[in-house]
Amino acid sequence: MSTVVSELIKIEQTNTCDLLLHYLEQLGVEYIFGIPGGAIEPLYNALAKSEQRGGIRAITARHETGAVFMADAYARNTGKLGVCCSTTGPGATNMITGIASSYENNTPLLIITPQVPQDKQGRRAFQDSGDTSTNILGMFRFCTRYNSSVTHIGQFQHKFFSAIRAAYGSPNGPVHLSIPSDVLKAKPISTIKDINTANLLRRPILKDDHAIGALLKEINNAKNIVFVVGSGSQCSVSLILKCVTQLNAKFVSTPNGKAFVNPYHSSYYGVIGFAGHKSATEILKDKSTDLVIAIGTSFGEFTSNSWDSTTLLNNKLIHIDDIDDHFSRTAMAKLHVGGDIPTILEAILAQECSSAVKRVDAHIKEVKSVIDKTMLFVQKHRDTMQLMNFSVDEPNKASNTSSPLKPQYLMSRLTKIFPINTRYIADIGNSFVWAIHYLNPYDRRINQRRTSKRIDNGRRQADAGLIQICTEFCSMGWGIGGAIGTALAHPKDPVVCIVGDGSFLMSGQEITVALQEKLNVIFLIMNDQQLGMVKHGQHLNHVADTGNKLPNISYALMGSAMGIMSNTIETANDLNNLNIDAICKRNGPTILDVRIDPNETPPMSSRLKGLT
Repeated sequence: MSTVVSELIKIEQTNTCDLLLHYLEQLGVEYIFGIPGGAIEPLYNALAKSEQRGGIRAITARHETGAVFMADAYARNTGKLGVCCSTTGPGATNMITGIASSYENNTPLLIITPQVPQDKQGRRAFQDSGDTSTNILGMFRFCTRYNSSVTHIGQFQHKFFSAIRAAYGSPNGPVHLSIPSDVLKAKPISTIKDINTANLLRRPILKDDHAIGALLKEINNAKNIVFVVGSGSQCSVSLILKCVTQLNAKFVSTPNGKAFVNPYHSSYYGVIGFAGHKSATEILKDKSTDLVIAIGTSFGEFTSNSWDSTTLLNNKLIHIDDIDDHFSRTAMAKLHVGGDIPTILEAILAQECSSAVKRVDAHIKEVKSVIDKTMLFVQKHRDTMQLMNFSVDEPNKASNTSSPLKPQYLMSRLTKIFPINTRYIADIGNSFVWAIHYLNPYDRRINQRRTSKRIDNGRRQADAGLIQICTEFCSMGWGIGGAIGTALAHPKDPVVCIVGDGSFLMSGQEITVALQEKLNVIFLIMNDQQLGMVKHGQHLNHVADTGNKLPNISYALMGSAMGIMSNTIETANDLNNLNIDAICKRNGPTILDVRIDPNETPPMSSRLKGLT
């Protein structure tokens, strides 16, 4: 924020909302996602002034849960704080699903809800949701890291700083401030304090020397190591790959960890867990594998292969994480190493590992400098040729051009027709099952290794990866709002939102936000006239085929009625003849209504383990 604007705020002593925006701007926030209403009007008045001077501006969602999903994806893609707001009563209750989703996925969000004026609380005021009524604070208690009501202007600064610290604590997560409308309009009573952002958000670098020493000893005694890359490894993948190279190891990923790895890396063996690849399971089950090092993963149902003791949850496991709660699900592990993940990985790289000497051929060691110089070009070649160490379940269907389109073919074709900088968002349901297994984007980061996208010690900036999915809470419709948040975070990149017709019918109204904001989002609707995951789950579980049918709707016509460019895709030729270049340069969204084969069962059999 400029010194002039900062001084104006101090001189004018404006209200709480101006002060809030002043602090958020210092934190780098660009947008607040929400829906206006009477009680939150003071914040929108402040946002109107902010937008006029080029500051933070409002993005108006169509449903409050959609607003939270947008803020969630914006935070994932920028590393900045996601901010969303609502009015009182139903506006606030509408946010709960999105907040719970961010809570389970550790996304730093600030949620602002208003209240009716304090002198009217408890008197049946319109949409009263204070502690003597609907009690929004009580509802949010179990899905936030910090949750407080600001009942006096003198509390605001302290509670705001406490909330931001909690949002970026360990683990990250959503925080909530409930502010009555009279407090939102109140004038600050003390000198405005600027935020020292670096101090406010700094987290201590935790290093357990004893555990790291034990880890290095286990590595030195191992002969065949497999790394498991979880979503908590987001900013450490380059360091993990250096460890893989130094130790001549192999690696796999969890479904949400796949977002951050190059699927064409010569040592990558696919996804372990939900919708994963047989090669990943086999490499972990291999008797010669004597050490499994899992990094930054929660070991929930989707990321533990449904709590499988033959692959992950056994005494071969070493679990590295910076969230202590995750260790409670790996009590059988050989070793737990808690602390700052990059610091732990750097300790591995710093040692002269005796086992590495045993693993690496002497001749290779002699020419290591040459290999280091040519590795970039080798990896580019693997990307270009799409060479993978793992295979998909039904490779013949990935090249089957029959109609209706095979989902396997559709997923395999997307990376061939869309540009390398495309960002893929896979919504909940069959969409993300097909994407986890068959969608393997080129590693755009090969082209970024000599650019500003790379930061110290080989750590990448938080850009949410190649494919974004929402595991853990798994809210249908997340991808639609998520695609909008992603497009706002990366306006130069096309965003492909892969969504089922069931999710689209649930949250599809949010695409009009992309229209209004002129965002280049391609909404690819996998149209099979059913709730696909429900239907196929019922079939695999041998239960009644019921409650899963949807009507045959032309989403292309629906999109056209909203002024959105739309296409119906019924054949492989329809897909391949799309003018992708024009679509990806469009200042606005596109709908692709893709008619897929409803009888193709996605690779979701591991889900049955969690149901029984």
